[in-house]
Amino acid sequence: MPVMKDLCLTIEGGKTTALVGPSGSGKSTVIQMLERFYDPDSGEITLDGKDLKTINLNSMRQVIGYVGQEPVLFNTTIRENMKFAKADATEEEMIEALKAANAWSFITGKLGEKGIDTHVGASGGQLSGG
Repeated sequence: MPVMKDLCLTIEGGKTTALVGPSGSGKSTVIQMLERFYDPDSGEITLDGKDLKTINLNSMRQVIGYVGQEPVLFNTTIRENMKFAKADATEEEMIEALKAANAWSFITGKLGEKGIDTHVGASGGQLSGG
């Protein structure tokens, strides 16, 4: 089953580029492929017209930065994880913080009735890394 199909992306040199989109849409996968953590099964990834597979991996990684999204979440609910940061946080404060982090629409739209009382699993393993 293909993870991505017909993706065509051009990133201009010397510019800062951000990939944005909903959780689970493939942003991390794109970056991990640019960093050659994965190679495509079909198609190609090029840098200055050269197939990425032909470029020295260490040299390339010195000029392309990747900031991973290793979640720091405990094996409990979203609510309880937020309480670690501020034990006396009100419901309204938690909702505002989640909105500021662009997580509220994901929580209300994708996690169902439990919302912030959804159990996230060890290190957030029940959630997408996006």
